[in-house]
Amino acid sequence: MTTARTRRGTTTAAVLTGTALLAVAACTGGTPEDAFTTREVTDGRTTFVVVTNPGDAPVLSYGAGSGVELLSERVGGRTVAFKDMNANGTLDTWEDWRESPADRAAALAGELATEQLAGLMLYGTQEHSPADGLTAHQEQYLAESHVRSVLNAGPNDVDANVTWSNEVQAFVESLATADRPYVPVNFTSDPRSTAGAAGYNSPGDDLSRWPSNLGLAATRDVGTVHEFATTISAEYRALGIATAMSPQIDLATDPRWLRTEGTFGEDAELTAAFAAANVDGFQSSPGVDGWGPESINAMIKHWAGEGPGEGGREPHTDAGKYAVYPGGNFATHTQAFLGALDSASVMTSYSIVVGPDGEPLFADRTGAAYDTGRIAQLRAEYDGVVITDWNVTRSISDAGSTGGTGWGVEDLTEDERHDAVLRTGHDMVGGNNDVAPVLAAYDLWQADYDAGRVGVDADTRFRESAARILRMMFQPGLYENPYLDLDESRAIAGSADKVAAGYEAQLDSVVMLKNSDGTVAPADADAWRGATVYVPRTSTLDLGGKLGGVVPPEGPGLDVAALEQHVGAVVTDEAVLDADGRVVGYTAPDLTDVDLVLVGMRSPVNGTHFSPVGHDDATGEWYPLSLQYRPYTADGEHVRRVSISGDVLPDGTRENRSYYGATSRIANEADLDAFERAVAAVGASGRDIPVVTVLKATNPTVPAEFEAASDAVLVGFGVSDAALVEVALGLHEPQGRLPMAFPASMDAFEAQLEDVGGDTEPYVDAAGNAYGIGFGLGYGGVVTG
Repeated sequence: MTTARTRRGTTTAAVLTGTALLAVAACTGGTPEDAFTTREVTDGRTTFVVVTNPGDAPVLSYGAGSGVELLSERVGGRTVAFKDMNANGTLDTWEDWRESPADRAAALAGELATEQLAGLMLYGTQEHSPADGLTAHQEQYLAESHVRSVLNAGPNDVDANVTWSNEVQAFVESLATADRPYVPVNFTSDPRSTAGAAGYNSPGDDLSRWPSNLGLAATRDVGTVHEFATTISAEYRALGIATAMSPQIDLATDPRWLRTEGTFGEDAELTAAFAAANVDGFQSSPGVDGWGPESINAMIKHWAGEGPGEGGREPHTDAGKYAVYPGGNFATHTQAFLGALDSASVMTSYSIVVGPDGEPLFADRTGAAYDTGRIAQLRAEYDGVVITDWNVTRSISDAGSTGGTGWGVEDLTEDERHDAVLRTGHDMVGGNNDVAPVLAAYDLWQADYDAGRVGVDADTRFRESAARILRMMFQPGLYENPYLDLDESRAIAGSADKVAAGYEAQLDSVVMLKNSDGTVAPADADAWRGATVYVPRTSTLDLGGKLGGVVPPEGPGLDVAALEQHVGAVVTDEAVLDADGRVVGYTAPDLTDVDLVLVGMRSPVNGTHFSPVGHDDATGEWYPLSLQYRPYTADGEHVRRVSISGDVLPDGTRENRSYYGATSRIANEADLDAFERAVAAVGASGRDIPVVTVLKATNPTVPAEFEAASDAVLVGFGVSDAALVEVALGLHEPQGRLPMAFPASMDAFEAQLEDVGGDTEPYVDAAGNAYGIGFGLGYGGVVTG
């Protein structure tokens, strides 16, 4: 066997090719216990070689036709393998898995071509269909724009994800040349494991399902958060995903906000603790000290907090691009982030931040991507990868625009926006597959350096970012083992133990707010077998695009099939149809034989965070987001007549975005109709049938509309109907506690400040219980501890 001197001084490495791979154990006089072995694996579409090193040395993999060779060394009496990824016969620092990720990344960053550096700075747009395999479009941006961070927004389909991931990894491996070193693809995902409805989620049953972040917070248990993170990180890796675009750790200090469900609530200390546990769980592997084969990079977001949008509006759109700080509480919103800076990356926010006088908190009246003050504050504490949120280098004012979130930089060109983003201290731009504007930014930077306007040349600046970005490839081991064994992935993702752990967390997260006369009481599995349960039907209005084009179907408020697993019969309403067959109303059934009424309700639906909720584009009217079902007219004493935020107009005055006097627009007012129809049907029956309200919550809700007529109230945050049903039937004792206060009224809510947590007057029920943060009931009373 041939040998080659390495950069590790006197150590030599054997270069192994072809049949020599299979003979390595015999050649070294060893056994599989002290020498690496190889095997070929196929997923039916891609064939690759898996190298199993002895001891705790990492598993390696490479494409069967890639031309990658192996280097071997004797380490601790064992023969271990390394991949010679640039075919130079030498074990370079970046190829040596014994070196730290930081050292390897720095070494490789020094060897990449300028086009590769620029491509690393791109986070590609969403890919929604792994089942389609590697497409021509993907080949184009991987090869020509050198994109290596790809957002997987497809379903939880193990087979489709594995075969696509392997095909993509084989393709980029084939692109490596002597002057274009190999860089694998870092697949990334938004949250995809929430059991209930969620703004970000992926269909498919191939993964375990857990509560939303609000639901995890309702458990009040950092151990559960850590278990969630370690569990789903293993499943993500089984799908080929090495980076989680989470956790979302914004403080939800304005509970109207349309992304509240993705947060850990409004309390800064609790959020910081949950964030730290989540990041640690993602970035560790069981049985390994630190990073391992089940680790993923965490991306905490959105620095430094999207929670205090004025009126609860969402900054994906112009309507909600301002975050306001009337309480001067910006420092508190940074607290959770500063406690979780072990994360591999940080995503910055969209919002323009302004103080109580409507003036920017920092020098720049821009979103965070361009706000030098906000990013300087982050960079003072953090040397990881900083990423913009999506589409910030585009503007709704651009010619032919189909959208964009470049708030405050509408007058810049796309090239200038990329340049400006990098000058704030960002490393990556989200939502772009085209390397051209990044290369243009390189030239703009270099021109300023040549003119003496900046102190660092473009090449140095770009390699600085590349070294950070490459750590996200080395930390989870993508350089060693980018390929997936389909059989192993099938065994890991959605395994029985993971599904059971997620379901147990769902059960433990359910909050009981009311339980008159022990309506919800412990019962065994057979207690309800002969019972009949009434579940009223509901529907959702189409708010003209405010739901992002998705209108949930009409039907029972709870999953009938899940309920039928435990009870004898389920009855529901009869629909009343118009001449065109559309549902225009409901008639309640005869309740003569009904033993229990379960009313499934959702938080009041104002719209989604991808739509300009709070502003009528046709009329120009601003209107309030609401936490109640019936129309809310914002004419109380605490409603601002003049908004804090607003664009500066050509005459120097500021736009007024106040919604004073306007009325809310709720898509699911029919949920309250269903509740009232059920209560009326019980009254008409002359029987004492308990009514249990089951709220599927994404935001706090004003309970005044349904609490008094409910015998019990249960709240689930992002949990399945199956878990809610079990708790409602007494098959699992509720243990959760509110992660956010439920307000007394909309008028009381208007008195709170968008940037301050815990300042909402809580609702107090007939039993005298205040629905503040941390409140919850068990069978024996208030849950404590």
